[in-house]
Amino acid sequence: MAKNLKEEVIKILLENKLLTRQQLEEALKIQKQKQGKLRDILISLKFVKNDDLMAALSESSGIPLISLDKLRIDKEIVKLIPEELARRYVLIAVSKISNTLTIAMSDPLNIFAIDDLKALTRFVIHPIISSEEEILSALDRYYGQGGKLESLLREGDESLLKDVKASSDGKVQDADTLLKMMGEKPVIRLTNLILTEAVRRAASDVLIEPQEKKTTVRYRVDGILQESPTVPKALHSAIISRIKVMSNLNIAEHRLPQDGRFKVRVLKREVDYRVSVLPSSFGEKIALRVLDKSSSTLDINKLGFEEQVLERLKESARRPHGMILVCGPTGCGKTTSLYSVLQLVNSPAKNIVTVEDPVEYELEGVNQVTCLPKAGLTFASALRSILRQDPDIIMVGEIRDFETVDVAIKAALTGHLVLSTLHTTSAAGSVIRMVDMGVEPFLITSSCLLFIAQRLVRRVCSNCKEAYEINNNLRKNLGLDKIEKKINAEIKSFYKGKGCPSCQNTGYKGRVVISEAILLSSAIKDIIIKRESEASLLKQAGSEGMNTIRENGLIKAAKGITALEEILRVTVV
Repeated sequence: MAKNLKEEVIKILLENKLLTRQQLEEALKIQKQKQGKLRDILISLKFVKNDDLMAALSESSGIPLISLDKLRIDKEIVKLIPEELARRYVLIAVSKISNTLTIAMSDPLNIFAIDDLKALTRFVIHPIISSEEEILSALDRYYGQGGKLESLLREGDESLLKDVKASSDGKVQDADTLLKMMGEKPVIRLTNLILTEAVRRAASDVLIEPQEKKTTVRYRVDGILQESPTVPKALHSAIISRIKVMSNLNIAEHRLPQDGRFKVRVLKREVDYRVSVLPSSFGEKIALRVLDKSSSTLDINKLGFEEQVLERLKESARRPHGMILVCGPTGCGKTTSLYSVLQLVNSPAKNIVTVEDPVEYELEGVNQVTCLPKAGLTFASALRSILRQDPDIIMVGEIRDFETVDVAIKAALTGHLVLSTLHTTSAAGSVIRMVDMGVEPFLITSSCLLFIAQRLVRRVCSNCKEAYEINNNLRKNLGLDKIEKKINAEIKSFYKGKGCPSCQNTGYKGRVVISEAILLSSAIKDIIIKRESEASLLKQAGSEGMNTIRENGLIKAAKGITALEEILRVTVV
């Protein structure tokens, strides 16, 4: 960025109060120490949002800003620039009129890139501005999803195996052979691309699964598994060993499950991978949990909770003591919700301690403990030790047994705010589950503040969303009349995604929470004390204004946030 233009961009950011003078001085100090671009430093420190910086650059340079997510580009125009060059300079061709080629660039002032494009294409280059994330996403869409991984796998077994002498007969290799195979370039290249592809797709999990004659790689994106081209079976043992070494696991152990984790830098950001190795009939299967902080949302206001649930959650979190329980099946975002509550209440005046299995995200200012059951450090034993550490707020990763819930309740009763999760399907069911564990009803009513049950549903893609009318049969089956009375509005249509390059033709992009919350009012407490049924509890909560998960989901579907099919997939009546 030219010096005078950089000054103009900074001036715009300061005038619009998007950047403070103190933040600027800190960023300049870091730039002087570590070098690098000021733009990247401002974004990495979260002083400035990338969108605001792009807008300021556009305003100061007079170069227009464009959103590629909402733009459909002719593939023939995109292919005018080789993929390698486009990825090197982070740019993409968007249109051609006569001998002028319009290029979307993250850095439109890169003279070297523009000169290379002129020499290569023989066109007049007209640069416009777009964010790096949108350009990289567009490159994946138009040059092929995941680009390099699929193209590498399509090269065929022969090119991948030309340097690797590996056995494909299913026999277990010895440690020396595996170490040699693991060091071969095709194995390193393929493993790195599998890890990178997970971040490109914004996947939450990666499964590397051995079959009889092949190895499959699947990515869980927005809760749904997506397949990639199969990996040659002869490379399976070497890839598994490569990941084991990265995770400090024993590569010679093939009979027992192993767990580990490692951190790598992918696409200019640090990403944690949690590793689980499981022996299976045709070899070892690996499951990788992808923990990408840059893509995670730990702002409680942005998770998608409806206003009533959000207000109840914030009100309970501000209480000096008591227990908040978040419920739902595995993978429904319970831990993310608890982390968001911790971020809400975190301050230097409070001592916050968590015990988790394992720690997923490191939170600044929070003391986090990892459970080690083999060493005797269980949730219950860790919780007892935490109570001697003068905590104000305690988060317990999961309540699994009476011993843990007993200590947690005693902590809530003795002046601590306790946050935890339960594996139940509904908020009312959580109360019944605690009673089944052996907790006396009077202890539940004395200690618990709020029960929340939640699910995650996919958002309808905003670029290809279209409405369709509801017929009378569907209206009757879904009981929409009751919901219309609650929201005081008529529901005329639902929405679905038609499929477009932005959402990889799935019709969905991202996920949102649907939830229900039971606040322990005096009437609810009476029902719990009397050990009445779950149905009675649910009826009373409904009379106090609670929307069930299904009702909350249908309201979001009517607003066009998600699709009806998603609500029917994750909820039951």
